Amino acid sequence: MWIDLNADVGESFGAWTMGNDPALLDVVTSASIACGFHAGDARTMLRTVGQAEERGVTIGAHVSYRDLAGFGRRFIDVPPEELNADVIYQLGALAGVCAVVGTRLSYVKPHGALYNTIVHHREQAEAVVAAVHAFDPSLVLLGLPGSLSARLAEAAGLRTAGEAFADRGYAPDGTLLPRGEPGAVLLDPDEVAQRMVRLVTSGYLSTSQGLLAVRADSICVHGDTPGSVAMARAIRDRLVAQGVVLRPFVR
Repeated sequence: MWIDLNADVGESFGAWTMGNDPALLDVVTSASIACGFHAGDARTMLRTVGQAEERGVTIGAHVSYRDLAGFGRRFIDVPPEELNADVIYQLGALAGVCAVVGTRLSYVKPHGALYNTIVHHREQAEAVVAAVHAFDPSLVLLGLPGSLSARLAEAAGLRTAGEAFADRGYAPDGTLLPRGEPGAVLLDPDEVAQRMVRLVTSGYLSTSQGLLAVRADSICVHGDTPGSVAMARAIRDRLVAQGVVLRPFVR
């Protein structure tokens, strides 16, 4: 058995610090790095890519709506051609930083509201898939298993990977509970680690109404979740104790 462990990082902005990226990067195998639209800036991208490269962590672009004020967690009814261009812009920014550092971009993971929207919104999902394919068809699209965006990506010839969230609660249909609802954000490292061991070893994930079969290639810990480093360490330690190999989903 194997699984990837990823974290959303690089989300500091200017004088504002978000999370503990160096400590998280010591634990995870893949890093989804903010590209400046929901969080992050040029210096943060350069620093975070360098820290990931030093640790041998695989790098992905964490693309989003143009929504710094809302941290990318608000739906924006952006025209598809504009969303397409915005995604290409973000990919270009992070790929350029990777080239300077001496590493490469391996995958794309939409952030926040965009991630959830393209689970079912055809026009926006098509715009994101088209942008990734146009920029570099070798990139892997990481997202919610069974989502519309994953099906469209596969039809376009892109590779996809399924993701499970360690620190988020799930609805019975496999979508994430809205952040304002009870149980939407999970904070207990032991509880989270136990959930992820069950997922990897049995293929089932706890939801608000029982168990759900989920095929996941990667587990995500949000860098902005309180106690994210302790949570990531608990997940990694518990999985390794069960004989699970931790490795990037892109090789």
